[in-house]
Order: sequence, then C-alpha cells, then structure tokens
Amino acid sequence: MRIIFMGTPAFSVPTLKALHAAGHEIVACYTQPPRPAGRRGLTLRKSPVHETAEALGIPVRTPKSLKGADEQAKFAALDADVAVVVAYGLLLPGLILEGTRLGCFNGHASLLPRWRGAAPIHRAILAGDAETGMMVMKMDEGLDTGPVAMTARVPIGPDMTTGELHDRLAETGAALMVEAMAALEAGTLELVPQPADGVTYAAKIDKGETRLDWSGPARGVHNHIRGLAPFPGAWCEMRLGGDWQRVKLLGSALEAGGGQPGTMIDGPPITVACGDGAVRLTRLQKAGGKPLDAEAFLRGNPLGPDDVR
Repeated sequence: MRIIFMGTPAFSVPTLKALHAAGHEIVACYTQPPRPAGRRGLTLRKSPVHETAEALGIPVRTPKSLKGADEQAKFAALDADVAVVVAYGLLLPGLILEGTRLGCFNGHASLLPRWRGAAPIHRAILAGDAETGMMVMKMDEGLDTGPVAMTARVPIGPDMTTGELHDRLAETGAALMVEAMAALEAGTLELVPQPADGVTYAAKIDKGETRLDWSGPARGVHNHIRGLAPFPGAWCEMRLGGDWQRVKLLGSALEAGGGQPGTMIDGPPITVACGDGAVRLTRLQKAGGKPLDAEAFLRGNPLGPDDVR
C-alpha cells in the first residue's frame, strides 16, 4: 500500500521501520520540525523519525501546522491509500483525516478508552495498572475516540519503569500495525467502537508532579518513581557533602519495614521509610551526574538516616 507515515519520537521508529520492511511504499514521512539543541541552541536536531526516514530514503516533510489549505492540498496530492500515525504531535484537521483513500490509523499506547491523551505510558504506571497494551485505532476528530481495529495486551511488571514499558510497547505496536495494514489491504480489518464506560485521560506530565512525597504509602511512592523513570524523573533532596541537593530516583522496589517518613532505615543500601511501608532505591542520579546503582552511588555519597527528605 501507499502509506503516509506521521510520527516524531523514538517510540515511532519501530513502526516506521516495520512498515518499510513489510514492503509498503512509504510515500512521505511527516514529522515535527528540527528543534534547537545543545547548550546554546545554535544547532538544530532532527527528530528520530526524521533521521530514520532519511536513512531509508523516504521523503520527509516538517510542517509546523496542517491547518492551512496549502499543506492540506500537498497532503492529498500524495495520493496515498492510508496514513499511519504514531506519536506525531500535531493536531490533524478533518481534511487531513480524510486526505487518503482509507483514512488515518493511529498506534496508541493504552487499552482504550483508558488513558486517552498525551502520556498513557506514564499514567498507567503511576496509577499502578497491572496491564496496558497497544491499539490500532481509526482516527476521528475526537481525542483518541475512534473505533479500534486491533489490540495487543502487555502486562506491567511490579518494578517495570516507564522507559522499559515504552520500549516494549514500541516493538509490540510495530508488529501490530503491520498486521493491521495487511488486514486493511486485504479488506478484512474490522472496526469496533470504543465502549462509553471506563474513559480516563492521560494528561501531559507536569513538572509539579515530579517532587516525591515520602508521607504517602510505599506502593504509591514506588509507582511514582517508576512511572517517571527515566524522564522526567521523580526526585527528592539528599544531604550530600553537607549540602542539600536534588537527586533523581530512577529505580525502586518495595521493602518491608517502616519508620518516620523520609528517613533511611536498616536494610539494603538505601531504604527509605514511607507513610506506610518502605521503598528501596536501586538507581539514582545527581544533577550533572550519571545514573548509578545504589551501591555505586553510596561509595561517593555516604548517607545518614536524616539525609533524605
């Protein structure tokens, strides 16, 4: 089939590669424009999808908006059978959604209608969900409201981070989209409307959510840490060399025990009491430093019982 691919971050790359490997003709790749990079922002960095498309010899387009009649006409002129959208990042107007013969199909990282919106992977782990998945959905003008074509369920391990789940879902979604496009081409793809019950929204992660609160239950603290790892990263303050410094917490596990919330307790190297139970910190990162496992972190940053808050 003649496919227009629309995506931007690393999450989108496996699907682009899989569709290309499956023999589809990718007539154009739409992605976000290059962004300023480096300390001074003097260089422009292409998106992961942009770089991948160029390596595969696929024409790349980087409009800032698709609302204009000129861009919509250019899109329609590609004469594509279908558009495949995975984490593109721009609003698709109605004339874009209708600008191919078979419509636009989105690879979405949740079990819709749960976690519609911008941050479904983060929100699933933050909420303590035991399962998520990838869905191929035919897009309409609502926010992830279109009918579902295919689903692949993925369990969420008790210590799995957002980064780990992200990578698993990216590969799962790539295989699912190839399967869906094969069925679409054969005329056997069935669309099922989403249920009206169970709708939740995955709002974009706000910086104000990243500060860790030790007074909560250990399970909630643990979900907070793994749900924001590796980006943007939950953080607390630790007294390092006599000064309080911000430290990102990138890995954790539940532990037995307890005590005054925010204090270190006996047990594995860095175990911190919560409002109910305790959490063992397994991976940490100082500002400007590299991520380290707990033992390596302590070798250069000894901590006392009252050095965490």
